[in-house]
Amino acid sequence: MLALVWGGGWWLFTLLVLAALIGLHEYYLLIRSLHPLVLAGYAGMVLTLLGAELGGLPWAIAGLYATILIAFAQYGISTTRQPATIAVGSTLLGVAWIGGGLASFELIRAIPEGQHHLGQLAALTVLLAVFAADSAAYGMGRLLGRHKFSPVLSPGKTWEGFVAGVVAAIAVSFFALYNNRDVFLSISQALLLGAIIAVAEALGDLFESSLKRDMHVKDTGRLLGGHGGILDRIDSLLFAGTAAFFVLVAFGVA
Repeated sequence: MLALVWGGGWWLFTLLVLAALIGLHEYYLLIRSLHPLVLAGYAGMVLTLLGAELGGLPWAIAGLYATILIAFAQYGISTTRQPATIAVGSTLLGVAWIGGGLASFELIRAIPEGQHHLGQLAALTVLLAVFAADSAAYGMGRLLGRHKFSPVLSPGKTWEGFVAGVVAAIAVSFFALYNNRDVFLSISQALLLGAIIAVAEALGDLFESSLKRDMHVKDTGRLLGGHGGILDRIDSLLFAGTAAFFVLVAFGVA
């Protein structure tokens, strides 16, 4: 995965489309009682990622809006008795959540590079910060965790683990971006980016947990055995990637 992110272009696009379609399939199975408009969701997902690859943020947004139109058209010819608000809304949620989150890595990777490989560096920094935050939160939570972070949505998460995750993500962001502090992000900006990534990845995990709790399931799939499905592995990345992209936009580098 890291190699494809480093390579970028259509290699990265192929990886993201594959992950997105599998993740969306798991999501639609999870909410099948809501009767989502599956074909419209798949079409909107591909259009969102293709738009991000070919035209950046404006065309990615166009793909999301196309999902609404396609979903409503499918709803008009379908036999479902589900209200349009629920059928179309649940369909769009999956595309916006999964497609939008993964498209953010295309947008980050497309940052003009020059001689410093900034797009590659930024994308890998986000990934590694999320990995570090997840690992540190899990380790510290198991070792010293006493105070529940979200007792209802995710009883296993603790404030001790969350703080460790924030520190780990900040450290990764600092060290990864330090050599480019004069041409990309300042030290303070890198520290803030790491903190926001850590908060977003924790919220992303809680968001998926809330959906699974609503549908009374433990995992979104069995593709990865004891690790669950694809969504169980990328849930943190979906929020973190989106948050990181807009932070980079706010800093004027994306």
